[in-house]
Amino acid sequence: QVQLVESGGGSVQAGGSLRLSCAASGYTYSRICMGWFRQAPGKERAPVAYINSEGSRTDYKYFADSVKGRFTISQGNAKNTVNLLMSSLKPEDTAMYYCAAGQARDGVCYRSDFDYWGQGTQVTVSS
Repeated sequence: QVQLVESGGGSVQAGGSLRLSCAASGYTYSRICMGWFRQAPGKERAPVAYINSEGSRTDYKYFADSVKGRFTISQGNAKNTVNLLMSSLKPEDTAMYYCAAGQARDGVCYRSDFDYWGQGTQVTVSS
């Protein structure tokens, strides 16, 4: 059973930074899609940033247009971890952030590849 454990999040003022981390365990895939989605009240869950990686090599990164240039995603030093560094945060970034992962079918990631989800961690940005 794949498990995702999230850490980080919290409250920050606009312009500040936060870091989210996600550690995955229990999977044996050689190639994985892993990253973050978010859901604000009254809105659908949407992708924020994710990677397609094989071992320690990251082959593909996706960023939502709204976070490009402000957020970075990377594989952590610990195996099967992904970090999301969020900078220049805006009030509209306020949402519940969910780590998601799944087996990648090829060199990119599709929404349907994300089979496993974390519990979510709240990010609140005040103006």
